[in-house]
Formats: sequence, structure tokens, C-alpha cells
Amino acid sequence: MDIDQIIEKNQPLSQSAKMIFKSIVEEIKLPKHSIVIRADKFEKNIYFIKTGIARTFSIIHDEEITFSFGKEGDTIASLKSYIDNQKGYESIELLEDCTLYKLNIEKLKSLFNENIEIANWGRKFAEKELIKAEERLLSRQFGNATERYTELLNNYPNLIQRVQLGYIASYLGITQVSLSRIRTKII
Repeated sequence: MDIDQIIEKNQPLSQSAKMIFKSIVEEIKLPKHSIVIRADKFEKNIYFIKTGIARTFSIIHDEEITFSFGKEGDTIASLKSYIDNQKGYESIELLEDCTLYKLNIEKLKSLFNENIEIANWGRKFAEKELIKAEERLLSRQFGNATERYTELLNNYPNLIQRVQLGYIASYLGITQVSLSRIRTKII
């Protein structure tokens, strides 16, 4: 997904605002298994996925717990760094070779002060990321593993072909054996 589509998906901008926004965007390529964001570190950038897939995880009791996935058009960010200028709690690993759009948070916030359209884009961006986090929380709290797996497949139809089953099981909060049972039941 190109940067114009990502911008428009969040909140449309006029052509002039879009050009200003794009002036701070850098396209980068990183290999599979790169850790783009590290837990307990202040992150200076946010990223959008042009191509590839990533997972967000934390280490709890010496175990990696995956709690979200990102695909083309999605955001890679530590919201704690972006919003509060604090160290994040999550790490984000690329699960494929990826092409990313990198935006420096300080430069982006500077644009917020200079351009009301871009400031509103940033507000809408933060709101949408908050809604995604809330939906993940509600799904985890109230949905059973089968419902969460079905929802995951609806949101990421080709995820099974792109992501190790262990990461999917971790995301669902179940073992790989339980995931196999759910997959057999659904098929």
C-alpha cells in the first residue's frame, strides 16, 4: 500500500498538505526478523507498512506474548512514545522482509503546529489506533479462542500462510495443540 493510500485511509488531506506531510516520509527496507521497536526504549519514529507483516509482542515471565499483527497499510508504533514521550512496553518484529514508511515523531509534531489539516490527521490517527487497541482488549476479554481466531482470519485472511502458528497461538492465548483443534473444527 503506498503512502498516499495510507494517508487517505486515515484522514484525507488536501494536495498541498499531503505534499508537506510526504516531505518527512522516508521509505526504508528491512529484513525479516528485524526488531523495529524495542520495549523499554523511547521510540523516535512511527512506521507504516508498505509491504510485509509484523507482530507486536511483550515478554511476560520470560515468555513472548504476541498481542497484535500488522499488515500492508497498518501502523508500527509505540503509542506511549508517540503520545506521552515515554518508553514503550512493546517490541515489534518484522515477520517478512518489509518496506516501511518511516516518520520522525518530532518532525510530525512540528507539522501539527504548522498545519491544522495535518494536526487533524494526527488526531484522527491517534483516535483510530486507540479504537484498534480497545477492540483487541474487548476481543481478548470477552471472546473465546475460536471467536478470536475467526475474527483474526476475517481481519487477516492470508495470515496463516504468512505467520508461524506459534505466534497465532500466542496471540489467541492458547497452545499450538489447542489452535490445531480449533483449525480442524473450523475446516
